[in-house]
Amino acid sequence: MEPIIAIVLVLIGYALGSAKLINQGNEALVERLGKSHRTLNPGLNFIVPLIDQIVMEDTTREQFLDIKPQNIITSDNVYLEVDAVVFWKIANMRDSYYNVDDLQGALTQLATTTLREVIAQKSLQEANASGTQMRDDIKKKLTEAVKEVKEVQQGKEVVIKQDWGVEIIRVDIQRITPPENVQKSMEEQKAAEIRSQAAVKEAEGARKAAEEKAEGTRKSMEIISTALRNHSESKEILRYLVAQDYINASYRLGESENAKVVFVDPGKGGEMMDLISESLNDDGGKKGENGNGST
Repeated sequence: MEPIIAIVLVLIGYALGSAKLINQGNEALVERLGKSHRTLNPGLNFIVPLIDQIVMEDTTREQFLDIKPQNIITSDNVYLEVDAVVFWKIANMRDSYYNVDDLQGALTQLATTTLREVIAQKSLQEANASGTQMRDDIKKKLTEAVKEVKEVQQGKEVVIKQDWGVEIIRVDIQRITPPENVQKSMEEQKAAEIRSQAAVKEAEGARKAAEEKAEGTRKSMEIISTALRNHSESKEILRYLVAQDYINASYRLGESENAKVVFVDPGKGGEMMDLISESLNDDGGKKGENGNGST
């Protein structure tokens, strides 16, 4: 009876020792006798106790690296403080364990140097304006840095750099901070640009208003001229219009702070009306002579 109990206990211990539960979103790397054997997927897995050993269990979900603010000199010799975040995940558990030591630390250092390299090649204006392009450049360089590189030597492919087994998902630039004096200059430049645009728009508006006013005056003059030529009492109408304009001008002059009294000789004003009326009559007569007026 005792041997049976012992065997049962051994089997129970073996089952407990061989059963490994891997949570969803994780993977585990198993070595057998010191060599890479297989990868355990999420769920219940079994290994050989004492022979197999789990050397690594990590998440395959998206992770992030917060890059500390870096002081970088741009191509036009301006100091910038740049803060970035790199989002990544493990794509191959085996490569991430065997091909690089301290994966998090290596990625942090690589992201830092890549960030400094990309921004140092740009001017201040380019760094502020090309946000999307700069993020794409950093992501591309990081992806190239963590991928396997092969070189053909004597007709054979030779691996010169191992794949880190990670995928760079995206790079976000959190903040680009120039020095205070540069910030002040940029604000002043922006304010000057806004004022310049406002002045241009104001001038354009004034020009259009003047053109519309001139066009309205021209059409009004055409209407009045046509009406005077075709009306038998054109002289009286013209006198009325001039008198009305004179009264309006007097009102405006009276409202002005620098108003002055102006006396106009009515006799001369009447002579002026006569001359205008005669000019209109002459035009009408010529028009009739050319066949365009009434006989």
